[in-house]
Amino acid sequence: YFQTFFREDRPMAVSTCSRVFPSFECRSDPDFSGSPRPEIPTSGKVNSGLNRGSFATYGLSSLIFRFPPNFVRQLSIKARRNCSNIGVAQVVAASWSNNQVRAGVTPAAKAVDAAAAAAVAPVEIATGDEEVVVVDSGCYNGIGVQLDGLADVKAASFLSCDGSVAVHAGERLGRGIVTDAITTPVVNTSAYFFNKTAELIDFKEKRRASFEYGRYGNPTTVVAEEKITALEGAESTLLMASGMCASIVLLMALVPAGGHIVTTTDCYRKTRIFIETILPKMGIKATVIDPADIGALESALDKNKVTLFFTESPTNPFLRCVDIELVSKLCHEKGALICIDGTFASPLNQKALALGADIVLHSATKYIGGHNDVLAGCISGSEKLISVVRNLHHILGGALNPNAAYLIIRGMKTLHLRIQQQNSTALRMAEILEAHPKVKRVYYPGLPSHPEHHIAKRQMTGFGGVVSFEVDGDLMTTAKFIDALKIPYIAPSFGGCESIVDQPAIMSYWDLSQSDRAKYGIMDNLVRFSFGVEDFEDLKADILQALETI
Repeated sequence: YFQTFFREDRPMAVSTCSRVFPSFECRSDPDFSGSPRPEIPTSGKVNSGLNRGSFATYGLSSLIFRFPPNFVRQLSIKARRNCSNIGVAQVVAASWSNNQVRAGVTPAAKAVDAAAAAAVAPVEIATGDEEVVVVDSGCYNGIGVQLDGLADVKAASFLSCDGSVAVHAGERLGRGIVTDAITTPVVNTSAYFFNKTAELIDFKEKRRASFEYGRYGNPTTVVAEEKITALEGAESTLLMASGMCASIVLLMALVPAGGHIVTTTDCYRKTRIFIETILPKMGIKATVIDPADIGALESALDKNKVTLFFTESPTNPFLRCVDIELVSKLCHEKGALICIDGTFASPLNQKALALGADIVLHSATKYIGGHNDVLAGCISGSEKLISVVRNLHHILGGALNPNAAYLIIRGMKTLHLRIQQQNSTALRMAEILEAHPKVKRVYYPGLPSHPEHHIAKRQMTGFGGVVSFEVDGDLMTTAKFIDALKIPYIAPSFGGCESIVDQPAIMSYWDLSQSDRAKYGIMDNLVRFSFGVEDFEDLKADILQALETI
């Protein structure tokens, strides 16, 4: 139901280009995780665009939510006062106005329902200033996408590449927050209220949709989730407060007590700690294999009732690559799920779901956010699997702040530009470092010397912005090299606009002895360098001058 809202002292003009789509059937649960979507045709072929049914994944982003009353107050007053930087403008929202309908004017709710049900001619809704037009199905393409003025243009030709999708998915094609502001408003609220008890009962009995409580969803967050869903070619995405939050909730939700998982030797240390120390308390066992050891995976699947194969690809910090298509086939034959942590690849360089994975996970703090200013994690996959994780997430908490969701949305608009620059700089610098006499070894999947280079070429369209390498020296010599660098920050992250460097032996493993670090392959002379978007020549000169100091 839709109504135009305005303050008594200052009417809010609604643009005549505002559109209300035909009605849709909301999910019965209050989390707005998505609506039924058409089957997504896949060719099994990886590409940088979304030619495989691009907009079949956009179901939710194009729909208009029936938000509760505090939502309009949030946007029309509080958000305009506190969030003027994002241009919160005229809002069309759900029919919870306390204003009486003027005589002779068709109520918005009935007008919209009639238009949707009977495909009648446009109905004019008086606003006091301008008009909102309830349009018929002339500009509705059947899968929830607004193509105003482009009725004859196929969706795939409208936004056929990832760069355009990252900018516009979840927004340009319609979003739950209806506004003529270019940017998505930030909805700062902890709860959503009901006008009458009858509305609450309707919600509880699944006849009315609402987020109900801030932990269960937020319209700003939904836009960010829909962008990631579109890029990954998924049915649904769930954003959480951090990458580790996403990993932990996923493992707890999908692996039953007494279950068995398989993971790889090279991975983020905190993930390993959780698998080795916390999961055993739930009776969950883990088999750890080399990322490229297919025989070890087959053995683990044969000897155990494996629930999940959880692995990064590329891995941290040696950037090992798993043959996603092959391991997915092996796992599915034994009834096991496969989750790929694709943080080091980003959704642009690798499409894990298209390769056969069930779930793809990202620390959105890294490439997706891309500005070193936000913490977030996300998982994408089928609606069925994501819903299982979402249910536990609602219990445990770890909800993403809507301001953080806005930063994710903002960051994704330059994702393709950043990734192109970082891919290029990293590959060129990896080649230079490999030929340098003061560098013993370089780890980068784009180099022919990398053990899984043949796999990376097949399943990635770019090799990422992180290069790991070993300098010719000991712990202190390596530290001297890092301290001589002038551009990168010494910090424990990657994927942002600013270059970042760290020495894993000190940054991540300093609490372990040298021999214990060596068990994980972490040598004292190992360097992990995350290339930002600075000029290549500047970065090259800085690294070469730092190498000359050792």
